[in-house]
Amino acid sequence: MSITVKPVTPDFVAEISGLDLAQPLAPADRDAIEAAINQYAIVIFHDQKLTDEQQIDFARSFGPLASPAQKARHTGIKHRIASNDIADISNLDGDGNVLEANSKRRLDWLANRLWHTDASFRAVPGALSMLYAHVVPDAGGETEFADLRAAYDALPQKTRDRIEPLIAEHSIWHSRGQLAVTMYTEEELKSLPPVPQRVVRRHPGSHRKTLYLAAHASHIIGMPVADGRLLLMDLIEHATQRPFVHSHTWKQGDLVIWDNRCTMHRARPFDTTKVRDLRRVTTRDVASTLEQAA
Repeated sequence: MSITVKPVTPDFVAEISGLDLAQPLAPADRDAIEAAINQYAIVIFHDQKLTDEQQIDFARSFGPLASPAQKARHTGIKHRIASNDIADISNLDGDGNVLEANSKRRLDWLANRLWHTDASFRAVPGALSMLYAHVVPDAGGETEFADLRAAYDALPQKTRDRIEPLIAEHSIWHSRGQLAVTMYTEEELKSLPPVPQRVVRRHPGSHRKTLYLAAHASHIIGMPVADGRLLLMDLIEHATQRPFVHSHTWKQGDLVIWDNRCTMHRARPFDTTKVRDLRRVTTRDVASTLEQAA
């Protein structure tokens, strides 16, 4: 095994060095990376040089891939990246030009600035997201991550008991609607129907209990919508207090892996007239959170 794991904090975020991720991953290194993810939830690799195919091959070492939802909700436009396994997390159009301020794709990805968990709006949600930086602006565009295991641990026991059995409905259209982005066709809306997910789940790798929250969560099933939304807002506010949050400043060649099963994240503003080209591959969880032990 050739890797070095350097914790950023004792339990959240670590940097891993000693690997060229463009090369085939040895089983021992793969297992060590997975162990680090289970412990720290976020792992960061610097100075990588990856093609889309190499990024996809690396991600496949950690499970089946979840195809991005982008093409389902961006019909009728030219896509810059051909692979169905890569999510285009950039401000570029299909010809590689910076998106116009009122373009559909730009308005859609502005919702990435809301605290969210990737693909919680799918019945089988996302597990690990792997975001690779091709081009980053000189300033801005950081990604913030919230530790939902630590946030759960910090809740009063009375609150834990209250939220333990709760189920929230998640919809990508709810998160976009918070920014009044609603210009979707009936076909697009039908392609991603709302799904139920647990509010509290047990992280399979660490066996710790964790909150499972996102801007996609619209309400608590069986609770008046207003009351459920206020509860979700309170939980997100609690989980995103500074002690639970790490901010990553991107450099070209960074690959960051985060575990969607126990974290939230959000993008921070940057000068959108400058090129920002990041690409994400996400692995699929094993089942709906309703089918997994809480």
